[in-house]
Amino acid sequence: MVKKKIEEEKFVQPELNIGMIGHVDHGKTSLVERLSGKWTDTHSEEVKRGITIRLGYADFSTYNCKEHGYNAKKQCNECKFQRKISLIDAPGHETLMATMLSGASIMDGALLLIAANEKCPQPQTKEHLTALEIIGVKQIIIVQNKIDLVTKEEALANYKQIKEFVKGTIAENALIIPISAQHNVNIDTLIKTIEDIIKTPKRDEIKDPLFFIARSFDINKPGTDIEDLKGGVLGGALKQGILKLNQEIEMRPGLEKEFQGRVTWEPIFAVIENLMSGGESVKELHPGGSAGILTKLDPRLIKADSLTGNLVGLKGKLPNVFNEFMLKQHLLKRVVGAKDELVVEPIKKGEILMLNVNSAATVGTVVELKKDLIHVKLKVPVCCNLTDRITISRRIGTRWRLIGYAEIIK
Repeated sequence: MVKKKIEEEKFVQPELNIGMIGHVDHGKTSLVERLSGKWTDTHSEEVKRGITIRLGYADFSTYNCKEHGYNAKKQCNECKFQRKISLIDAPGHETLMATMLSGASIMDGALLLIAANEKCPQPQTKEHLTALEIIGVKQIIIVQNKIDLVTKEEALANYKQIKEFVKGTIAENALIIPISAQHNVNIDTLIKTIEDIIKTPKRDEIKDPLFFIARSFDINKPGTDIEDLKGGVLGGALKQGILKLNQEIEMRPGLEKEFQGRVTWEPIFAVIENLMSGGESVKELHPGGSAGILTKLDPRLIKADSLTGNLVGLKGKLPNVFNEFMLKQHLLKRVVGAKDELVVEPIKKGEILMLNVNSAATVGTVVELKKDLIHVKLKVPVCCNLTDRITISRRIGTRWRLIGYAEIIK
């Protein structure tokens, strides 16, 4: 019997971003590899230390048929394509909370990974869930990973811990799917749950395009000849509008410039040389999954994520750049992420805070207090809309800890 050739699917762009979040070493990167076939920890330090340091990206497609059920790979010609999805692998280590918050800004939904062989909640499990709640990511599935390492009784005890942990949170009614990413156990059920629970949001393609930069990098290998050098690449997600080849784009706040002892920030302008989505070149980029914008910018300007946090749009069509904020603060009762149950003390004049807005992370000094309002001067300016929510973190010991969120008053 001749085996029938499996027909290839027509190319489509990823239509949503799903974040992989949770405590360090709970299996986020392993699950990304199981779904997409891609190992996202490629930075030398990530390989050496076995943890995610930078945001990782991978795409996968979902399929369904009577014989093979839900799958991340087409098994036969009866397997019906469902969606293409981008995965964002966020770091779980406590020192990298700013990176996680930057990634959360482009997530439409999230898989919260919890290891069955550890007590729940671990510090960053709690911190990441609080971050999703503050940012407004509501479509959440809890993934109880590493069930192959525990007995049935231990898995059930861990399940009860999870249910107790999420009580009263945004994930209180989230489904809990037990899996083993390492051994491919129950991955089909997880994919079905993703299809059932995490819906593709409605996108506005009429508005001016707004692209959040979550990574920026030099793709040239060491020793590349000058004539073969390629321009810098911007990685992230398009939140609204449409971007097209050969359009002139602007990046704000841009690059730091110093002249006669005065520091300013100047926007960067470039022309779109190529657009990448789902591993393919496209003529138009639509809102949805993770994507790349290829430019002719000097790779030195944007290597090592130096433009992370910038917004990209058409020339003259971006929101304002803020060097300072008047914020209405909303503080949590307890510090999130610390091992001890610490009460959140009021913000003080002169205090230095870390602020995350969209994919940007900056620090600012509190120069004035008025009841629940704080006036903060920023070390690095940010480009954002007045309606964008800001997360607030405080330095406690040697770590930044999430203590609340704020709304921009002016």
